[in-house]
Amino acid sequence: MLSYFSRDLINLNNVREAAAIVISHLIQQQGSLTTLLSDQFETISERDKALLQQLCYGTARDYYRLYAVAGRLLKQPCDQTDTDVLALILLGLYQLRDMRIPAHAAISETVSAISALGKPWAKGLINAILRRYQREGVDIEEKLAKTDESYAFNHPTWMIEKLRHNWPDHWQSLLHNNDIKGPLCLRINALKLTVGQWETQAQAQAIGYQSGHFSEHAIYLDEAMDVHLIPGFDEGHLSIQDEAAQLASALLELAPGQRVLDACAAPGGKLCHLLESEAELSDVIGLELNEGRIGRIYQNLERLGLQTRCQVLQGDASSQDWWDGQLFDRILLDTPCSGTGVIRRNPDIKILRQNENILHLAKLQLDILENLWQVLKVDGVLVYATCSVFPQENERIIERFCKLHSDAHHDPIKAEWGIERPYGRQLFPQTSSHDGFFYARLIKKA
Repeated sequence: MLSYFSRDLINLNNVREAAAIVISHLIQQQGSLTTLLSDQFETISERDKALLQQLCYGTARDYYRLYAVAGRLLKQPCDQTDTDVLALILLGLYQLRDMRIPAHAAISETVSAISALGKPWAKGLINAILRRYQREGVDIEEKLAKTDESYAFNHPTWMIEKLRHNWPDHWQSLLHNNDIKGPLCLRINALKLTVGQWETQAQAQAIGYQSGHFSEHAIYLDEAMDVHLIPGFDEGHLSIQDEAAQLASALLELAPGQRVLDACAAPGGKLCHLLESEAELSDVIGLELNEGRIGRIYQNLERLGLQTRCQVLQGDASSQDWWDGQLFDRILLDTPCSGTGVIRRNPDIKILRQNENILHLAKLQLDILENLWQVLKVDGVLVYATCSVFPQENERIIERFCKLHSDAHHDPIKAEWGIERPYGRQLFPQTSSHDGFFYARLIKKA
């Protein structure tokens, strides 16, 4: 993929050209938004990065509405070889619908971008479609809102149907909250300072904030800001972590002398939090399969001053090649999942994820759980976590596992957060607070 990008991205001066390549590759499922944007940031000026990010995240977030509108404006669908043309149409529509860019500038810049992408024949097509939207857009969208469910809820049909089936009382609010940007949440490093001490610093700099709802270390900023401008970030006094993710550490019930495993540890937020929560753990291992993501773990550990307190291993949580034979007192399994609880922070999930992925993920999740159960001590605790809202990845995995293993005791979580399920607790994304998450506690009996 890197060679493909190097050919496409050389000397791109128009930010819309860069955005078109990002969205085109996203439509073709050739990378995540984060990865694609990272490649693009190397090719454009510093001042254009914010606009590029806004264009790409906004278009991805509104993708299903934009796609439905484009479908009404196009006489026939774009060919698979012309996803860059479709991408520019979607980007142009997003600018006209949702950005404060003057319409003439949005249309002109978007049309001109297609020439640099080697398809000048499409200039007339893109210009005609965007100008037609100016004239007929309101009527088109009013009709779509009544006739096209994917437009109305701005999600793929399979996801709408699955959420409606699984959560008949919550599906509409879930879909709504997925399209609202999540707030910036901090986790105060209890080893460095108290929440009160950080609040004093924030007040001195007139930074607006709200206390967390369930995590004692959580702080919500009233407005997002550059992390390096947040008091104490560079000094390791805090981390950026959603409040729902901060609940994992308390569920482990950590104590001095315990041996702890954080499986699937990248990017290291929960690993760092458990190290902050208990200073006298005997042995802590962070396990991560993806070598490229291990660097992120080390970055977080070093910034927080925790790099000497744990060992980071590259290994597969569904095998035991990495294991030294010593059992663990506590295991945190933040398993690979669909990410459907964090769509508001990663809108490309709506485009990249497919219904059939859920079945494959569920098999992987059970395989990993089966494997890690073997390295847990008797009376040890395993906390199972996902950022998914699908029961197929959550409570049904735990239910099936408990039925297969007589030594697995489901320990119900009594808490004020989330919804109690037959197995575990489910959190849904909330407008002004936490993301969607699932937790379950298992205790290993003799």
